[in-house]
Formats: sequence, C-alpha cells, structure tokens
Amino acid sequence: MKIRRHYLAIRAAFPSIHEDHPFEATTQELANLLDCTHRNMVLLLKRMQQENWLTWAPKRGRGNRSSLTFLAGLEEIALQEAQEMVRKQDLRSALQLLGQQEESAKLRGQFQDWLSSQFGFHTAVQGKRRTDILRFPLPQHIHTLDPAAIHYTGESHLVNQLFDGLVQIDPKGEQILPQLAHAWEVDASRTLWTFYLRKGVLFHHGRELESSDVKYSLERLKALAPQGLYSWVYSDILSMETPDDTTIRIQLAKRNEAFLSFLSTNRASIVPQDACEAAGDRFGSRPVGTGPFRLDGHEQGVWILEAFKPYFRGRAFLDRVEVWTLADEALGESSDEQQTFQIMHNARLSDTAAQRWQQVRQSGMTCKFITVNDRKDGQLANPTIRSAIDLAINRTELLQLLSGDVTEAVNSFWQETSQNRESVSEAVMDWAGIQKELVSSGYNGETLSLATIPQYEADAAIIQKVCARSGIPLEIHLISAEDFKGSARMSADLLLFAIMLDEHRELRLIDLFKSMQQHALPIVNDMLERSIGLLLAEPEPERRAELFRQIEDQLKERHSLLFLYRKHLKTAFHPSVRGISLESLGWVRFRDIWFT
Repeated sequence: MKIRRHYLAIRAAFPSIHEDHPFEATTQELANLLDCTHRNMVLLLKRMQQENWLTWAPKRGRGNRSSLTFLAGLEEIALQEAQEMVRKQDLRSALQLLGQQEESAKLRGQFQDWLSSQFGFHTAVQGKRRTDILRFPLPQHIHTLDPAAIHYTGESHLVNQLFDGLVQIDPKGEQILPQLAHAWEVDASRTLWTFYLRKGVLFHHGRELESSDVKYSLERLKALAPQGLYSWVYSDILSMETPDDTTIRIQLAKRNEAFLSFLSTNRASIVPQDACEAAGDRFGSRPVGTGPFRLDGHEQGVWILEAFKPYFRGRAFLDRVEVWTLADEALGESSDEQQTFQIMHNARLSDTAAQRWQQVRQSGMTCKFITVNDRKDGQLANPTIRSAIDLAINRTELLQLLSGDVTEAVNSFWQETSQNRESVSEAVMDWAGIQKELVSSGYNGETLSLATIPQYEADAAIIQKVCARSGIPLEIHLISAEDFKGSARMSADLLLFAIMLDEHRELRLIDLFKSMQQHALPIVNDMLERSIGLLLAEPEPERRAELFRQIEDQLKERHSLLFLYRKHLKTAFHPSVRGISLESLGWVRFRDIWFT
C-alpha cells in the first residue's frame, strides 16, 4: 500500500525518536517530507492512526506543533510493504525497499524466512475447480527465451519447457528418440537426412506444425547465430526440401555423425514461422513453441508458464509454474533456509539438511578450465613457462578457497583414471619447487591477462589470488558471453571458461575444440582439425571417446589446456513431490511433476 511508504518516509526522517516516545512536529513539516498538501497530510495522519501505526494529537492553527508518537517500527512496516510487493509479483522492488533500510541485513533475514514459505506447491480451489501451482525459485536473470539466442542454464531450462525438437536424447546421452519427428532415415553417404513429422502437433498459438516450420527454424538459426553454439553443425546444411507438410529432407555438405545429436538440443528447437516474423526482435520475450507449457507472461522477473492442454505427449499435471528469477542474495547462502522450496537445483545441503530431504540426487557437472592463447606473443609462447604456471595454480588451495562439497579437483573431461588422479596429486606435491621452476623457465614476473565472462568473475578473482601467492600477477578482463566467442578475447594470455558435461558432452567438447582452434598455433590447429574430422566420421561411441581422450592428452601435454575443478550439480526434492524426472544437468521436467 502507498500509505505504508508514506509512513516509512516519515519514520525514517526521525531516526533518533523511539517508538512510544511522543515528540512535537507541525503538520506542514510532515507534509513537506511527503511533498503533499497540508490537507492531504491531515488525511494521511488520520489513516495511519486508524492502522495503529502512530498516535496524533493535533493542535489548532497551522503553526502550532502537534504531538506525534510512533507505535509501529520501521522494520515491521517495511517488511509488510515488501510482502505486499511480492504478492503483486514485484520481488525486485521489495528487495530494493529492504536494501534502503538501515537494518537491511536483519530485515532481509526476516523477509527470506517469509519468502521461503511462498515457494513450492500451492493449490487454489474455486468451486470444484482445482488449480495446481508450483512457484519455482531460479537464482538467475532471464534475458531471452529465444532458442537461437540463449546463453545461460536457466534460460535453457525454460526453453526446454516451451519448445520441442525433431528428436530428443535420453539422459545418459546414449540413444536418440522420436519427438516432433516420429521417424527418420539417412542415405548411404550419411549426408541426406529425411524426417517424418507427427501429424496434429499444435503450436501454442493454435496453428499446426508443418515441415516448412522446421526449414524456417534451421534457416533462422543460421542467419541469427552464424557463430553460435554448435554453428559448425548447422552451417554445413547445404539445402532443405519439404515435399509435403510432414516431410523434410536435409542435405549436409559432408558426413557428420553429430548431426542427429545436435537436432536433440534446444538450440535446434522448432519455432513457428508466422509467430517469429510477427514478433521480430521481441520473440525472446514472447516465445511460441510446441512444448508442454506456454508462456502466459512475465513481469518484474516472474515468468508464468501455463500448461498447454493440447500438448501432443499429454497435458502436464501442473496447471501453472511461476519461475521467480531471484538474485543470489535473495535466496541467501544457507540451504537450510530454503527447505520449504520443495525442489532445489544446484543445492548445497548440510548433512542435517540432507537427512531431512531424504532424496538428493547428483546428476551432471560443470568443469572449469583455462586455455592458453598460443597466438599471442609473450611469455606463454614458451612451453616451459606454461608448464610452470600450470604448477603454480595450486589446486588444493583453489578448492579450499572455493569450498563446498560439490567441488573437486579434475584432470579430464572424462571419467578419471588412476593415472589422472596421480597427476593431480603430483602437481600438489611439487608445490615446493614452483618458484624455482618459474625462475628457471625464464618467467620474470610479468603481468598476465586472464579473460572470462562476468558470470565467472568470482572464480577469476580466486585464481588471481592463488597465482599472486606464486609471484604471478594476473589482470582480469571481463567480456560478455556473446562477445567472448569472437575476437574480443584474443588479446588475453589466458582464457577462463567452463563446459557442461551432460548428455551432449560430445557436442560441447567439439564446440570447445573448435573455439580453441581460433587461438591455437598452426600445428595444434591442424591436429584439432584432423581429429575433429575423424570424430564426425566415426559412428562408434567407444572409438569417439578414445579420440576425445587423445585430443585432451595432446593439449595437456602442451599445457595449452589447464584443468581447474569440476562442480557436481545436485537436485534435491521434498518427499511430497511425485513424478520427478530429471533432464539435462538434473533440471526437473515440469510436465511430469505432481504432488501428494
């Protein structure tokens, strides 16, 4: 209520006055605080007195000082106002209001306790009509829900609820399954792919899916994201034909065994041509797909998904999902305080909390690493210096500074062998000789530049701290996720990034190696080009895994790829939740959830 904000403004103007202690002030002085008329101030004071926030004993005459006594504390009213803002789905304004108060830390704690109760499963009943709602906290901002433009995991997760692809991949990444296409075939050269679409699949705006939409979606992806994720796959599409409404033929420039896997990613989601062209640049905030949920709107960081009743695989059990995109500080650091959320992603649970949650599942991981810009002249052109710097990044200290049960040392993108684990231990054991190694390698303490994206700024700062103790000064340069793909990063000595190790591991690794080619020496570039060519022509998964490890070993031997650590992602859910089905990186598919 606006009246609460008026009271907060008046109460804040007299910080030395305690509750239940009367003091004198003229009505005009109070009116000046609120920039309102004397008459309106009188009405406001009467209203505040009715709310039992204060007592007011007016004295006749404009210049006379009235007696005023505050009854309600500033924190109490600020909390009430923040709660009202949340009920109106304006969380950002609520946090801004609390941040303006002197006791903001205390208020945020009280607010967080209350906010926790607002998340999870809620049922609204009107007559015989029951509406099941899940409020879902997401500690990220959503910039776009256009499949061609997404960059972050939260965006990717929501796109999975709104869109479908021609095919889908099982959670282990072992089998391609039908989705919008019920069948497909490929010719002997494995360059001409034919897909047969399901009949009767509807987009959220009511039109039926046609093969021309598939053609448009892939052409649009090539046009909007020529250098985007997996662009090395869709850039090789030579032509597409749609002989009828349910058939599409896709001709590739060359054989690519990763093509079918690419079509299972949400980057290859199918969008409706008419809705895309009508929305233009606004499609990311007004997405239309064929998925189990449709976007009903979004305001103040709350994205509302409504169940799409005609979904071709069956209607979701939930009626509505409200995704609240919260800043990290809104959720707090203690997972114990989030226990009423019912479903939590990337959770870090204490032993006590884990016992209460009964079901905690580890699935997927991210791996952080540093690559060396071989094409930049300087100290790192010397492989001996690269080796010394690799040793200087003390992984044991790094993990201690990071802290957390979900983080551990890593030396491979694959399941580590005993030899890999020994090499990590050797790096730690050799710590005493690092300074000597640096000096003997020819490194003279020059400042090196480390480029990364803003989301990894905290990681970069910790790496900077660890390197500084070894006598290696680092200068951090932050580059947006979109610009990081281009030439902006080429002026840096070192590049900090991460890769998701999920069911699309092979696609992500090839994408990484393609990216590394841009800053690799010719000899390394040629090695990567040959190896990637072998990978894309190899039909056997076991042989591809061997080729991936060979690439990794060669890059590690050159100290062009420096592994840092990996983070296991956890999904925890309350026993009352039923139908939990995990997709990429442990994200829950909303369509399958129901509650007891």
